[in-house]
Amino acid sequence: MNIAVLIIQISLASLFALVGGSKAFAPNKIRENPKMTWAHGKGDGYIRSIGLSEILGAVGLVLPLAVSAIPWLTPLAAVGLAAIQLLAIFTVHLPRKEYQVLPLNVVLLMLSVFVAYGRWSAVQ
Repeated sequence: MNIAVLIIQISLASLFALVGGSKAFAPNKIRENPKMTWAHGKGDGYIRSIGLSEILGAVGLVLPLAVSAIPWLTPLAAVGLAAIQLLAIFTVHLPRKEYQVLPLNVVLLMLSVFVAYGRWSAVQ
């Protein structure tokens, strides 16, 4: 199970770092993307704060691996990324009836919870 958690942990970190980076450093491109309807009409600060949260979560997933310390940070970061997905589902996509993006949010939520559980049990 440790190998599965590690693979998912690194994959999630890569995905959230890439997506978060585009939100944090190019909010105009996100807002102008016709597929990113949630960002239409939102300010730079709103989009950047989501992106920075995702980047910090990604860093929290891999930093303990890189420095062989602070093992409690990984499950905490995974819970934070799960919270971002819950907020995206219930405060953004469901109210706007953007049902086509919900499967991705649910998969990311489940993978984040899996990493949180897998790494929390390792910390104990």
